[in-house]
Amino acid sequence: MKKDRERRGRLAANGSGTPRQVSSLQMVSLLCHWAKGCYEVTEKRCQADKESNKVARALWTHAQLQEGDTAALLLGNEPQLVWVWLALAKLGCVASVLNSNIRSKSLLYCFSCCEAKVLIFGADLQEVVEEVLPALREQGIRVFLLSDHSDVEGIESLSDKFEKASDQPLSPQLRANINLKSPAVYIYTSGTTGLPKAAVVNHESVWLASFLQAIAGVRSSDVLYLYLPLYHTAGLLMGLCGAINIGITVVLKRKFSVSSFWNDCRKHNVTVIQYIGEIMRYLCNTPKKDNDKDHKVRLAMGNGIRAETWANFLKRFGNIRICECYGATESNVGFINYVGKVGAIGREHFLDKMSNSYAIIRYDTEKEEPVRNSKGFCIEVPKGETGLLVGKIGKRTPFTGYAKNKEQTEKKKLRDVFARGDLYFNSGDLLRIDSEGFVYFQDRIGDTFRWKGENIATTEVADHLLTVDFVEEANVYGVKVPGHEGRIGMAALKLKENRDFDGKAMYQHVNNCLPSYARPRFIRIKDAVGVTGTFKLLKVKLAEEGFNPAIIMDPLFFLEDGKGYVPMTQEIFAAVTEGKLRL
Repeated sequence: MKKDRERRGRLAANGSGTPRQVSSLQMVSLLCHWAKGCYEVTEKRCQADKESNKVARALWTHAQLQEGDTAALLLGNEPQLVWVWLALAKLGCVASVLNSNIRSKSLLYCFSCCEAKVLIFGADLQEVVEEVLPALREQGIRVFLLSDHSDVEGIESLSDKFEKASDQPLSPQLRANINLKSPAVYIYTSGTTGLPKAAVVNHESVWLASFLQAIAGVRSSDVLYLYLPLYHTAGLLMGLCGAINIGITVVLKRKFSVSSFWNDCRKHNVTVIQYIGEIMRYLCNTPKKDNDKDHKVRLAMGNGIRAETWANFLKRFGNIRICECYGATESNVGFINYVGKVGAIGREHFLDKMSNSYAIIRYDTEKEEPVRNSKGFCIEVPKGETGLLVGKIGKRTPFTGYAKNKEQTEKKKLRDVFARGDLYFNSGDLLRIDSEGFVYFQDRIGDTFRWKGENIATTEVADHLLTVDFVEEANVYGVKVPGHEGRIGMAALKLKENRDFDGKAMYQHVNNCLPSYARPRFIRIKDAVGVTGTFKLLKVKLAEEGFNPAIIMDPLFFLEDGKGYVPMTQEIFAAVTEGKLRL
């Protein structure tokens, strides 16, 4: 079983090598052949077409799926996900790609968001599905296992059905009413600030996302290493769809492994890699090797790399072009750093702004709302100042919102921004544009907090903490203190292997690098800093848990004026919460 899972965790797929423009309904030119544990290139361009035809017929015949229906997919990174996704597109159905890490109530919540009629899952997730099976059966949901047989009542096998099905093309009439504005896929937000929301991605968005690789400079001869989850935008749209559009080879990894990353790249002659969140820093934190620059990778594209990590990555692993991008699954505005400016997420261009109207407006982090002038309109910040990114909602820049969640959809809309009746998308991100037009990510709303009248950007503080030699990971957030306005800084740290927390050294560092109001007053040592499936830091739960040593079992430290970080005691906690200790 273990060997089979490892085999399914790798895929190489290749097109003709000729760049072409296709819609999401035409993305069936992926061709693969099972051989020695990998999907390798063959001359049969129609194999993906035939495989997805079989799946489509099985779903049409046995699951009775019709145009407009939704099917939820609970699958890891494996070829079967690709066939099923393409099959659903051929039927005019919507694919709801569920995070394969969610469980129990969270799984049922995400499933209910999209009102799917069926659930299709992989054999490795059977225990997860069996846990929620009674609830699914109660709702009349058909549950299909990608296997030749099933011994569990209420779970039907599917692989045997499509193996027997015809591979002939399906009638286009099955999807006759589908157009570019029709929903193609539901992709869930990471859930960093609560339960995930199902962002509605239409066929036009899928099509547009497929061009990103071409903009980044990917060529038809490239080999892409894709380890990011296919249940997320980066993996499915930027990675897989982009690769199909250009016709390149994809090496599909079941999940990210820092220890095998570069060996995989060498083994499969990888030339393009994707990254997200903390991935690049994980790679930089591995022990240095003599062969660090021995690879064929020439391009890295993704989002979330910090400036210091960017510089360290290039120094250590060689002349790799980094193409940093910015955007969100549901967003109607984005940026691409096509010139390689270290630390920037993109650059303003007047032509782009003409067709994609956006603005960076003044934002009050304490009140958690945009600042408005005497006329009630928002105020655009000058160059060099941090503000909230908003994108105008219009015919060419729509915001499709979240499936079956009108309340959350409305929360992302800002009205009367610069004129009565106008409508903008609230990105929830704080950005800054310098005098040269380069755009920099500063923080997220809710992450930036206010203390002693100053805004503290959590990412900036975390960057400083990560330069301390015994710190491996840092997650900075604000916690509430009774009797005080705003929130005070706290950091959850993961220490490097065989290293101890040095309170004096940390105090000297933050004292030299950060203003007094930005220095974390509390530090919590954890074995692991929690992240989502797409490596975004989890802050909400940590902030709610606060700094009470009677509740938190992890080592806690308090920044005592003039002394440094000392162990947190119940006496210190009482003095802080009762207002006896000045902060």
